[in-house]
Amino acid sequence: MNTSRKTFPKIERLSWKRHIDLLFQQGASHVAFPLRMIYLPVDQDDRGASIAMLVSVPKKRLKHAVDRNYVKRRVRESYRLRKNELIHLYTAKNKKLLLAFLYLDHGTCSFAKIDRAMKKLLQTIQEQIA
Repeated sequence: MNTSRKTFPKIERLSWKRHIDLLFQQGASHVAFPLRMIYLPVDQDDRGASIAMLVSVPKKRLKHAVDRNYVKRRVRESYRLRKNELIHLYTAKNKKLLLAFLYLDHGTCSFAKIDRAMKKLLQTIQEQIA
């Protein structure tokens, strides 16, 4: 798989219930407002990509589905643009990373604000693995 392309294929989406439950039970958390990142490094298995990610925007924070989808789209786009360095690190270490991004703000915010938070959160993971 060519990881230099900036894509977000279905294989990189975290959807397996066992992994999601494991992530929320044992994962560590960091906050860079308006995002909370929960992450868990696990041993590589044959299933899926080296990094699997999900985005959650609670209905309690944003009542309208249009707004929730808008924020999820922005978070996924920010992740898609910044994920390559992280993928190279985890592929080299033969590890798998489970990621969840939770939205914390009560209204929609700009892409620039989400992107700054994403950059900060991904740098904290890179510092911990390096």
